[in-house]
Amino acid sequence: MIEEKQLTKLYYSIGEVADMLQVATSNIRFWEKQFPQLAPKKNNKGNRVFTPKEVLLLQGIYNLLHHEGYTIEGAKKALKSKPSQPASSQNMSANKHLINEVINDLEAIKSNLLDLKSK
Repeated sequence: MIEEKQLTKLYYSIGEVADMLQVATSNIRFWEKQFPQLAPKKNNKGNRVFTPKEVLLLQGIYNLLHHEGYTIEGAKKALKSKPSQPASSQNMSANKHLINEVINDLEAIKSNLLDLKSK
């Protein structure tokens, strides 16, 4: 199981994600077509790159399909209904932590970009 703190890079290639989840890259491309929440960007070469949030979403999809026995349609419904469910205090705390990390990362990126611009 992938933990959020293990995901230290900003972007992961489809091969890296496939290795983490121990699935074929074709599965990930198929899930991308099936789950609208999953929309990886493409780099300059046209290769898919996944953020840590997308990697965790893929892990969730994998768990629903392979461990919990959901069909694709069932997993779609489960993911759609997830935000409407009340979050536990532990999940809320984890979400706040994730939001703070993202904000800090974005501020660091902004600072780096401003430094580059001023040179």
